[in-house]
Amino acid sequence: MRLLKTILLPLLALAQAALCAEDYYKVLGLDKQASDRQIKSAYRQLSKKYHPDKNPNDSTAHDKFVLVAEAYEALSDAESRQIYDQYGYDALKQRKQQGGGGGGGHDPFDLFSRFFGGGGHYGSQPGQRRGHNVEVKVPVALRDFYNGRTTEFQWNKQEICEECEGTGAADRVVHACTACAGRGVRTVRQQLAPGMVTQVQMQCDACGGRGKSIKHRCKACGGERVVRRPATVSLTVQRGMADGVRIAYENEADASPDYVAGDLIVQVVEKEPELEGEESNPDRVDGVFFRRKEDDLFWREVLSLREALMGGWTRNVTHLDGHVVRLGRERGVVVQPNHVETVPGEGMPKWHEDGDSVYHKTEFGNLYVEYTVVLPDQMDSGMEKDLWAVFEKWRAKNGIDLHKDSGRPDKPVMHDHEHDEL
Repeated sequence: MRLLKTILLPLLALAQAALCAEDYYKVLGLDKQASDRQIKSAYRQLSKKYHPDKNPNDSTAHDKFVLVAEAYEALSDAESRQIYDQYGYDALKQRKQQGGGGGGGHDPFDLFSRFFGGGGHYGSQPGQRRGHNVEVKVPVALRDFYNGRTTEFQWNKQEICEECEGTGAADRVVHACTACAGRGVRTVRQQLAPGMVTQVQMQCDACGGRGKSIKHRCKACGGERVVRRPATVSLTVQRGMADGVRIAYENEADASPDYVAGDLIVQVVEKEPELEGEESNPDRVDGVFFRRKEDDLFWREVLSLREALMGGWTRNVTHLDGHVVRLGRERGVVVQPNHVETVPGEGMPKWHEDGDSVYHKTEFGNLYVEYTVVLPDQMDSGMEKDLWAVFEKWRAKNGIDLHKDSGRPDKPVMHDHEHDEL
């Protein structure tokens, strides 16, 4: 029994050490070549995913939330990241114990609050202010609505200054305002009339109502505690998603130490197709110029007089995903001008939360093709004589007289204007 314990105890210690020494890059879903922006973006997404406020009574999510914060703090600092890359987890842990900072030296909820505001909580808590929602429009090509796509866009976002951690002070030291004693308001006496004095409370103009003051302003934010910089947002356009759909990114609006960030509302709108430029139509598909109405698509096809009258033609229309839709008529089949043909199943994918999967098979709307007949501006004299002879021959045999059959008078009817005046 003692021998068994002697073997098991070191193994358990090794297993515990392995669990503690998590691969921070794998925790954030990154590789060792990840940039600072990628590390920051991964932390933002994972900290929101595993935040205890969104996963109540889930101890696993809480542990992951703490681990994600630990990984971010280790890799976001250039010095601690270098130590971790060269010497591993144990060296980073030793540096922390010696007071070198990094490697999880902060409360994970404090770290979360630096990104999203609100004292480390995911949503608004009682007594907390909430910032305004921000709405942006993102134009997306029709082919992306059809095929689905994950893309990125940027917007100018207000973020909590990382240099001073939202304090506004270069040394990160904040003092109570001496003018209002840290209350944020001052009591001012005002004389209404001789012998009549009243007292009113006003926002402290020295600290702007915050009750705090700083001695050394942060150079990055100028003491404002926040900065504006381009923020990159990942946008997933699902197949068949509706034009104008609004997607909410929780707590991704402007951030501030004074309030919980509101939501970023992204409205996805279809952009107009462009006639020129490789970017607008890199695959050279006709479907870029389809017109959409909900789950259906519309296309206008141009026919010559001969094709409309005689038939015997085909067209290959390249759809938005590259497959070909064949249009055509057998010889002798007439197409009337403005005729609309329905091609079942060649419209937009019908959006479903499960997409095209084992749980759901994607259905499609219809494609409606409108035919426009183009007449020649002029004809060669020889062609004109031949066509005239052919039409006269068949008109004499089977033709009808549209004027005669209309019941209209053969001659103009003259009005007696003098009689009308009487």
